[in-house]
Amino acid sequence: MNTGIEWFFEKPTKWKASYQELREILLGLKLTEEAKWGCPCYTFEKKNIVLIHGFKEYCALLFMKGVLMNDPQNILVQQTKNVQSARQIRFTTQEEIINLKSVIKSYITNAIEIEKSGVEVHMKKISDFEIPEEFQVALNEIINLKVAFNKLTTGRQKVYLLYFSSAKQSKTRDTRIQKSIPKILSGKGLDA
Repeated sequence: MNTGIEWFFEKPTKWKASYQELREILLGLKLTEEAKWGCPCYTFEKKNIVLIHGFKEYCALLFMKGVLMNDPQNILVQQTKNVQSARQIRFTTQEEIINLKSVIKSYITNAIEIEKSGVEVHMKKISDFEIPEEFQVALNEIINLKVAFNKLTTGRQKVYLLYFSSAKQSKTRDTRIQKSIPKILSGKGLDA
């Protein structure tokens, strides 16, 4: 089988065996494997259910609508405080995956059932995010900035607001804002 993601499973990493173990579980549940966001993503009727990804300290299953899932084992993790919908199950060894195989299957089945039900996660609106005072000043002073910011996608707006507000000091927030203004005016995202 070649789903365009073979390179992910073949690359030398300490998670290689764990990735294979997770892949076998997911494919055994009749999900479709695709390459998305540089990771293997498993879909049901073209809807994203879960993906496999790895970090330095752990590998994980990331459930797209994890916030809606049942968590009887209390193993779903919110990656950061700003992640609204997705939740992870983290693994540090292949043995952990083997020992939790039936639990993992039940969580995946729950995620599929949530997708089948059509339930959606209610995401925060841009108006729910705090606009740092320093950015509000810039928006008020530079008319083109407000227009350009409002033309950005909702996702890009959220990323900028989270980036600006995560700085603890006003000086740092202002520096981030000043460096970002040209990108915003060009209609680009933070990482562009």
